[in-house]
Amino acid sequence: MNSFLIVASIILTMGAYSLSRLIFLRCNRHPLLNVLFLSTFFIFLLLRACHLSYDEYISGIDIVTYFLGPVTVALAVPLFKNRLVLKKYITPIFVGILCGSLASMTTAVLIGKLTGLSKTITMSLAPKSVTIPIAIEIAKYIGGDPTLVAIFVVVTGLVGSIIGPTLLTRLKVTDPVARGIALGTAGQGQGTAVAMLEGEMQGAMAGLAMALAGVLTSLIAPMFLTLIG
Repeated sequence: MNSFLIVASIILTMGAYSLSRLIFLRCNRHPLLNVLFLSTFFIFLLLRACHLSYDEYISGIDIVTYFLGPVTVALAVPLFKNRLVLKKYITPIFVGILCGSLASMTTAVLIGKLTGLSKTITMSLAPKSVTIPIAIEIAKYIGGDPTLVAIFVVVTGLVGSIIGPTLLTRLKVTDPVARGIALGTAGQGQGTAVAMLEGEMQGAMAGLAMALAGVLTSLIAPMFLTLIG
């Protein structure tokens, strides 16, 4: 692997993220200036300007992808620091995540049926609110297409991270625990990233919701979607 390509890809990615985060915070967290959306846009412009192909960029960024695992595990640190809050609200947190997961799958199937989508597309849409690896594994059991699943998960996370905070604010949901659970359940990793920008408590709860929603969805999706599908 070309060392220059690796360094260039990392600098490009970190630079795009840092600039996007700065713009987002300076503009009072405007939902249309979502960090992920802006980062993607800036990376696209930089790749064009530097005459780098996507394949070259992604091969150089593998090291960053590798660290996603440890970073995800590190989400347990703020959760541990807020363990007393977790203990206090454990029942409503669990029920909220369970209901959110069921609602996500149910609305996906209903939308698929009402719009006349094929069963493959509908089943690919159903696990849209969990992380890509889990969603792909679920798709194998319910008849979805892994490629479509990945697309739906990314789009769901992007949309959730853009409109989620504003929607919660408009609905007067100000409690950090509730906001974190909502963003993590609906927006998985991208929602959790936005929750972390709001505060440590929101980030901790979002990380918990993301993990628990993935577990619950993988356990109940095959049977639940068979019943309503």
